[in-house]
Amino acid sequence: MSSIRQSVGRNGLVRPRRTRIFAGVCAGLGQRFGLSPWTARLLFVLLLMVLPGSQFLVYFILWVLMPNEY
Repeated sequence: MSSIRQSVGRNGLVRPRRTRIFAGVCAGLGQRFGLSPWTARLLFVLLLMVLPGSQFLVYFILWVLMPNEY
């Protein structure tokens, strides 16, 4: 599990400490793909409306896998 977290962190997926609201997953995804945290959150909510279901599971898995920003 630790090596997976390190690999995810090396690829730029980290949960920032300053711009997080809940766990920082959307803020980290936005940071990685060059979006503002609010744009990433809005896209997540829109995805929930269009494709309801597994987004919460994906969010939880990313929360576990994405390391905190140092």
